[in-house]
Amino acid sequence: MARKIGSRYTAHQILGRGSAGTVWLGEGPDGPVAVKLLREDLASDQELVGRFVQERSALLGLEHPHVVCVRDLVVDGNDLALVMDLVRGTDLRTRLDRERRLAPEAAVAIVADVADALAAAHAAGVVHRDVKPENVLLDMQGPLGPGGAHPALLTDFGVAKLIDSPRRATGGRASAPTTRIIGTPDYLAPEIVEGLPPRAAVDIYALATVLYELLAGFTPFGGGHPGAVLRRHVTETVVPLPGIPDELWQLMVQCLAKAPASRLRASELSLRLRDLLPLLVGMPPLDVDEPDEPEQVEFPEPEAVAADPVRRRGVVPLVPGSSTDSNRDTHTSMRVPGPDELAGGALGTARVPRPAGGHRPGSARHRAETVRKRRLALSAAAVALVAAVGVGGWLAVSSDSAPPQDNKQSGSTAP
Repeated sequence: MARKIGSRYTAHQILGRGSAGTVWLGEGPDGPVAVKLLREDLASDQELVGRFVQERSALLGLEHPHVVCVRDLVVDGNDLALVMDLVRGTDLRTRLDRERRLAPEAAVAIVADVADALAAAHAAGVVHRDVKPENVLLDMQGPLGPGGAHPALLTDFGVAKLIDSPRRATGGRASAPTTRIIGTPDYLAPEIVEGLPPRAAVDIYALATVLYELLAGFTPFGGGHPGAVLRRHVTETVVPLPGIPDELWQLMVQCLAKAPASRLRASELSLRLRDLLPLLVGMPPLDVDEPDEPEQVEFPEPEAVAADPVRRRGVVPLVPGSSTDSNRDTHTSMRVPGPDELAGGALGTARVPRPAGGHRPGSARHRAETVRKRRLALSAAAVALVAAVGVGGWLAVSSDSAPPQDNKQSGSTAP
């Protein structure tokens, strides 16, 4: 059913739902548009509406071939909406769910496009803060690039920042610094987990995580409780992926560095990735299996997620009590973990990729397989021992029943 959005736009049908609102196919004065209508509880928040209006110039001023541009901001009664370019295609999450992993050439081409978009945003002073496959759209009507990849466009600039901005107390005084983490756990940079202000480097870390996921089919630190995921970002080292050129792996390692200053800038990352494309021509998708789920680690349950202990990996509602959506366009809202919680146990929680058909060393399945093999070895040893004892007994019996030997020494002569 069609509905009016302000005085200039009409929304005709829902294209998708996310944690922050609903995306509609709409029509405006200049033709088809995408309209992101924020949830009513967000639209009724006058402070949030004020922040959107203040950020209007930043949201409308970002134009780039690989950015889904915001054309207009509508504030009308209970409606708060972003009017954006309509991209006829799908999002990267949908393609990843369908194919599980991409060939390296296509994965690198897509990530290079997103790096171009981030370079333009960072140059304009805008940090995305929520780079993930759900926020990368693939233009199915655009020309095919390396590896048959469709042009990639980054969307939802500024939304995470606006929703996450610290509230102001009465009297115009700023409230205490926020102690919450808002973002999608699998893609959060370590400095965000530790409570530091997000800079441009957090987008590079998230994009490198997306590249790892496109190649492997899983994120390097995901799996299990969101608190355990956050801790891995701070304490664990990314595990190498077999089968990719060393130059590409070293580039990924640099962009996944714990120290923000060690990571490349977006413009540098784009150039380096495009330089590597000739090495990746014809390479098939990697043949690795997703690691076994790590053992659960004790971590205090945040109030925002305590009411719903059963959920898919990385899916946590933005607002306490709200339901999760179907396309993983979600955030987690958690307090910043303390140093003791981030320190982790002696065994660590890293998820180690394994060759197809194998088990991750140290996992429960790997230990069970080890015990089984050990039992088989012990059983084989016992059978061998019984056989040896039987042979020894037979030799002893044979020796006792044999006729007595002549005492003459070999080669001796009779007297």
